Amino acid sequence: MFDLVIKNTQIARPDGSRTDADLACLNGSIERIEGQITADATETIDAQGHLLLPGVIDPQVHFREPGATHKEDLGSGSRAAVRGGVTSFLEMPNCRPATVDQIQMDWKLARAARTCVANFGFFIGATKDNLAALNNVHPACGIKIFMGSSTGDLLVDDHESLDRIFSCGRRLIAVHAEDEERIKQRTTEIIQPSDDPLPYSLHSEVRDPETALIATCRAVELSEKYGRRLHILHLSTASEVDYLRTNKPAQVSCEVIPNHLFLNTTDYQRLGSRAQMNPPIRDPGNASLLWQGLHDGVIDIIATDHAPHTLEEKSKPYPDSPAGMPGVETSLPLMLTHMKAGKCTLAEIQTWMSDGPARIYGIPNKGRIEEGFDADLVLVDLDHSHEVRDEEVFSRAGWSPYSGLQLSGWPLYTMVGGRVVFDNGRIRPGVFGSALSFIDDDA
Repeated sequence: MFDLVIKNTQIARPDGSRTDADLACLNGSIERIEGQITADATETIDAQGHLLLPGVIDPQVHFREPGATHKEDLGSGSRAAVRGGVTSFLEMPNCRPATVDQIQMDWKLARAARTCVANFGFFIGATKDNLAALNNVHPACGIKIFMGSSTGDLLVDDHESLDRIFSCGRRLIAVHAEDEERIKQRTTEIIQPSDDPLPYSLHSEVRDPETALIATCRAVELSEKYGRRLHILHLSTASEVDYLRTNKPAQVSCEVIPNHLFLNTTDYQRLGSRAQMNPPIRDPGNASLLWQGLHDGVIDIIATDHAPHTLEEKSKPYPDSPAGMPGVETSLPLMLTHMKAGKCTLAEIQTWMSDGPARIYGIPNKGRIEEGFDADLVLVDLDHSHEVRDEEVFSRAGWSPYSGLQLSGWPLYTMVGGRVVFDNGRIRPGVFGSALSFIDDDA
């Protein structure tokens, strides 16, 4: 007897083809894929011809626990994730207290095991004096370095500290690439005292494209110097794509997030501080070159940088308004909607959102629908569109920058480890994710 059989589905293959078949799950794995499965199962789902995809791996989220659970926590963030077809996530360390040692890593792992309905992994955060922890805390998907200030108090911006971290160990380093010196300089130049409210659009001027490019170049140079594996988070500018097109060593990878593909500086007028994030949204026209970088393989994968804040916090005047937007539950429908419009292919979406993150972070047996792989799956409806509505958002933030947009490809079912966790709009009780393992978790 199987644990779960999904019948009458179109199974997405890594090459973008679709196979009309049934799929059976047993003990958390994909046990059988064939034309018709007649064996008994604890649960059977009639997919009615809908598309079955490998679960999304979101390799950059901020679930705010501990320290800011009024915005989000590991449980609520994971529920938002599976609503959007994300079956595994990698969470960032800039909470309070920050994840900078084994004590905090163990706390997060224990908390996630009790509350998360998706699979989970965590970064260890770099400071200027925790080098030993960076090389010894386990399990960790990578080391996170904030080269420019953002939410939280983790910042490593001086060359001596950066050089020391890159030179010691082998674990992947992921960087928030914005140059702190330039941020401070442009903040002083651009943000002047005023009796009138400052426009939120100033944020994109303060943290201009040069701010990102300086830091990206610096990180790549350190990676080349020591042969260190480097992942550049939320790449946002055409100038960075141009640089990496000719200066991207084999050990360097990078990502883009939907906000930089689908939003631009004209959206400040409509969204105000809801559009404020780090690194910021860019001028119209920038996104087309990010898309080109994705198609060409200069950009490897897609993440969300899900970074929720309450609307009350977002309503503060600039520059006191916090940077960040929720996004974990809309990324897959956004990409599938644009796939239907011819912007990308089914094969590319699987590479960018499932197989690619598994490969870059060394997560075994995930990211593909193949026999023997983990049964992390999402059944989506490409035939109908549904409006993004703030009141339907699962994230504790309670809003989305894409509110009002019609999207296709919303999940009908999300399966984690061969068990249904999201079922046509509701979270099933009693289903939890597992801690991810990392093949290359070796300092």
